Amino acid sequence: MRVIAIKTLKDYWDMFPLAQQALFSWYEEVSVANWNTPNDLKAQYRNASILTDKRVVFNIHGNSFRLVVDVEYRLKIVFVVWVGTHKQYDKIDIKKVCYVKAHKK
Repeated sequence: MRVIAIKTLKDYWDMFPLAQQALFSWYEEVSVANWNTPNDLKAQYRNASILTDKRVVFNIHGNSFRLVVDVEYRLKIVFVVWVGTHKQYDKIDIKKVCYVKAHKK
């Protein structure tokens, strides 16, 4: 699978170094995965929460962090939508959260 927006992960682990190894491991595993359906993903990540046919939440670093992605199975793309602490996750509407690209000035 091709992971889009690795920079989002890097920016996050720069702020929260405790998440770095777990996020990097997730990235490495997903980069070599070949999911055709949500069932394929679930077979690899039993603790992942599949919210819709493309929206998935991963528990990171023993559930200290949450990672929200959109998966395009046909195109083999995993798009990082949101990453944060479990506490931050509890405050968002997970079905409506979307990636907002920061524009540099």
